[in-house]
Amino acid sequence: MEMVDPDAHLVALKVMRLMRPTLVGLGPVVTCEPTDLVQRFTNVQESDGVTGVCAETLAAGQVLLLPQSFGSIYLGETFASYICVHNTTANPVECVTVKADLQSNTTRINLSMHEHAKSPVLLPPGGTIDDVIRYEVKEIGTHILVCEVNYSTPAGYAQSLRKFFKFQVLKPLDVKTKFYNAEIDEIYLEAQIQNVTTSPFCLEKVELDGSEDYSVTPLNTLPNGESVFTVKHMLQPNNSCQFLYCIK
Repeated sequence: MEMVDPDAHLVALKVMRLMRPTLVGLGPVVTCEPTDLVQRFTNVQESDGVTGVCAETLAAGQVLLLPQSFGSIYLGETFASYICVHNTTANPVECVTVKADLQSNTTRINLSMHEHAKSPVLLPPGGTIDDVIRYEVKEIGTHILVCEVNYSTPAGYAQSLRKFFKFQVLKPLDVKTKFYNAEIDEIYLEAQIQNVTTSPFCLEKVELDGSEDYSVTPLNTLPNGESVFTVKHMLQPNNSCQFLYCIK
């Protein structure tokens, strides 16, 4: 995703979140020889990123589309973003530094771009500096990626370019619990886990930790010791599954 600043800066700042591309349908595709008259009409697909010249080589109908916005991310995922600073002038740009911060409702985390944030660099005409920043999100709610570029003009004046990219961090699952009294020193806990995302995911491991005063016995296995679930239990969107534990 590229944001264009109305002010005349000497550098351009481009930021794109790194995530899986999506499949986009092209609609009906007309295949033909390059010399056919209908070939001229298939060139209207150029606006979709596919030219009529290569139409005859396409498979049945979808292409990969890079992310056009930051979208949403789920708690526990690793946020990854590509940051690029490009010198758009015919002259070198001096004292270039790049800084990236991830701001949530309660904290502000510095995601510095390695050596580019430590000392100013000289950016030659047409030159670029880029890097990939990563951070495991640990808080639900609104997050803002703040990217700042500082540099000096040929006249020696300090300039600053700052961009903001907002995205939401959502919870991937919902956990509900129920308690059942049994013996005097025993309580049964039922944990219901629901997939609240828009895609299926696998539950690889679910555990309930004990403590010094309480021991936990999982009751999610068959008499032969096998789990009642598959090795990787697939949970579809809005579906849920239950786990049972005995607490003593």
